[in-house]
Amino acid sequence: MRRRRLAALVALLALNAQAANAALDCTLVTDASTGRVVHQSGDCTTRVTPASTYKLALSLMGFDTGYLHDAHTPTLDYRPGDPDWGGDAWRQPTDPARWIKLSVVWYSQRITHALGAERIAQYTRAFGYGNADLAGDPGKGNGLDRAWIGSSLKISPVEQATFLRKLVNRQLPVSGYALDMTSRLSLLEERPAGWEMHGKTGMAYPRDAAGVSDEAHAYGWFVGWALKDGRTLVFVRMRQDEEVQKVSAGVRLRGELLGDWRRLSSED
Repeated sequence: MRRRRLAALVALLALNAQAANAALDCTLVTDASTGRVVHQSGDCTTRVTPASTYKLALSLMGFDTGYLHDAHTPTLDYRPGDPDWGGDAWRQPTDPARWIKLSVVWYSQRITHALGAERIAQYTRAFGYGNADLAGDPGKGNGLDRAWIGSSLKISPVEQATFLRKLVNRQLPVSGYALDMTSRLSLLEERPAGWEMHGKTGMAYPRDAAGVSDEAHAYGWFVGWALKDGRTLVFVRMRQDEEVQKVSAGVRLRGELLGDWRRLSSED
């Protein structure tokens, strides 16, 4: 009897340890109008880096302040020393449309530096965007450059969905033009099951105190909203990888969600 109890206890502890160490994986779909949960699976409450999904918030800020004018203005040039881990595509002149499509980090940094730390922080707090912590890496003073990239700014999938619902319901403290342009720039070519899709991917690596990236445990996001026949659904998919992958986490999640959209939208 004691041996069986001991074996059961060991098994339970192993399961608890496995759960504690399991990678994050959430899919959340909600009705934008009512907030009703259409689909939810996994841990959707843990805050992690938003990575390039923060570009949706930056787009709203940029157009609201007038720093961004339209889909092609301003067109800015790459400067030596700018982040270029996106390859040659990131070293080309970039406008707002290209920025969102190719997720060009240095263009985001031009926006944050143009608006300044205080203004960016005011917008982020007003949006209710996660922990709204734009300090950046401890002691580095680099919040304007990378607070949202594996650093201080963190948001949960549930908070992402809340932000997106406010965006599509036009309840954020920005101009109608900022909302319209952000919607336009985030429009996808794919129309699964006839849905009009808007979305943004994101990917970033967790880093240790020395700033060393853990490339085996990347965070990936794909967030956005979908419209069809008078319905608007907000979607969030977030996952933390468990090993190094050849394809970016955000790109993989984008493909997964679009391929699974009919089921997630409760059409089947």
